[in-house]
Amino acid sequence: MIRNLIRGIITLLAGALGFYLDYLFLRLGLLQSLGLNLSPIWTYATMIVLFAISGFLVAPASIRSFLSLMRWLDSRLTGVPTHDLMSGAIGGIIGLIISSLFSNSFVSVTFFGPLLAVLLSMFLGYLGLTIGMKRKEDVLGFLNFIPKFRDRGDKTDKADKPKEGKAEPALELVNYKILDTSVIIDGRIADIVKTGFLEGILLIPSFVLEELRHIADSSDLLKRNRGRRGLDILNQISKETAIKVHIHEQDFEDINEVDSKLVRLGQVLGSPLLTNDYNLNKVAELQGVKVLNINELANALKPIVLPGEEMLVQVMKEGKEPGQGVAYLDDGTMIVVDSGRRYMGQSVSVLVTSVLQTAAGRMIFAKPKSSLEKKPMGLRPIDEMNAIG
Repeated sequence: MIRNLIRGIITLLAGALGFYLDYLFLRLGLLQSLGLNLSPIWTYATMIVLFAISGFLVAPASIRSFLSLMRWLDSRLTGVPTHDLMSGAIGGIIGLIISSLFSNSFVSVTFFGPLLAVLLSMFLGYLGLTIGMKRKEDVLGFLNFIPKFRDRGDKTDKADKPKEGKAEPALELVNYKILDTSVIIDGRIADIVKTGFLEGILLIPSFVLEELRHIADSSDLLKRNRGRRGLDILNQISKETAIKVHIHEQDFEDINEVDSKLVRLGQVLGSPLLTNDYNLNKVAELQGVKVLNINELANALKPIVLPGEEMLVQVMKEGKEPGQGVAYLDDGTMIVVDSGRRYMGQSVSVLVTSVLQTAAGRMIFAKPKSSLEKKPMGLRPIDEMNAIG
């Protein structure tokens, strides 16, 4: 219904444009100069009908193009900070005001006057928008000349200023959490966000999105699936959770590696990194960037497995030592099963002999329950060290 209404409006506007063009042609005498001595009524009717039919036929494509443009603008404006939008709007309004002052001088120009006025408005409006966003500090600084904003700013400064004799950290204006590629592909961040334990705004750098796109377009099936999973997780977070997700456009052209760019961005914004990459964790901490490691959170919340407990696992592959088998829990925890090679591809009941906790994760050592009925329970220390190595 709405599409038909819009199509009708476009048809009427196209007919009105034909009427206006025919009026200009008759006023300038263009038709008479071409030797066409037609009645004005016939020329008006012909132009209106032709343009109306053209508008009716072009309307569906115009509507689709307009909706695509609106979706593109919405996706772009979602990642723009509020300060940039405010300063850009102020700059655009100033540009349009200036263009309106100059447009009056084009009114007397026949035929081309209105067109020049529209082009001038578009040019100065865009110029004001661009200058306003690039010089947002200067534009927003003018608000301090208004008493209401100046008083509000003074109150904010007094509230944020620490009391004398107490060293308090400065309050962050925006509480960002920067996501890296690994934590997005991992997927557990979506479940954590749903619980409400994370506050602030999830910041997705543009170079991380670019890396995800490259992974999703990879010729390798495994990488392609991982990349698409990461994009699906981002869509899920942005649509199904209450926390805000912003796309950060800042890039560091002098840095090639994505991990180094993430560390630099964390330093610039003073915001923590959300990751499960062990190497990025250590590099960021060395450079003074706070890290929120998903693996450490999972280890802290994971129920403790005690030696002697019985578990049912499926042996997936061989271990590094002869006769060893390797199984995994649902969360990815590795279980090294001594003498478990012969149970390859089978589900077997095992008894936990020891648990090794490291910063990179947790490793469980176990033996098949059937073998423990004949032998004493426990792995030799040398076997555990070889399995780790």
